[in-house]
Amino acid sequence: MITIGALHTQGDTAQVAQLRRTVTRKGKKTVEVVYLTTSSDADPAILAAWVQGHWKIENKLHWVRDVTYQEDKSLVRTGNTPRVMATLRNLAISLLRLDGHTSIAAANRRHARDPQRTLKLLQAA
Repeated sequence: MITIGALHTQGDTAQVAQLRRTVTRKGKKTVEVVYLTTSSDADPAILAAWVQGHWKIENKLHWVRDVTYQEDKSLVRTGNTPRVMATLRNLAISLLRLDGHTSIAAANRRHARDPQRTLKLLQAA
């Protein structure tokens, strides 16, 4: 559920929205309340679609990078290397998804057991 309010800042009208979402972690449901701000004058349905779109990306890509590839534990921190590694992780995720895999972790294990499968995947791309 999204509740919309108006906030006036320096002559511009911005929206503040309250978002209530039900989250299930380890079988326990909790209600989280978060606040969104936007300079757009959007109705609640549009704001809800934006939030859902953001979380779709977060769940499909960033979560996989954080959990499966343990990106947050990476010791690569200097120069362009972090960006290059993120790009390579994104490429791997995209190739595996295009190959029909829904679980990137399972796909990684499968490809680790058979390097020829990985070479075929790269050649097909």
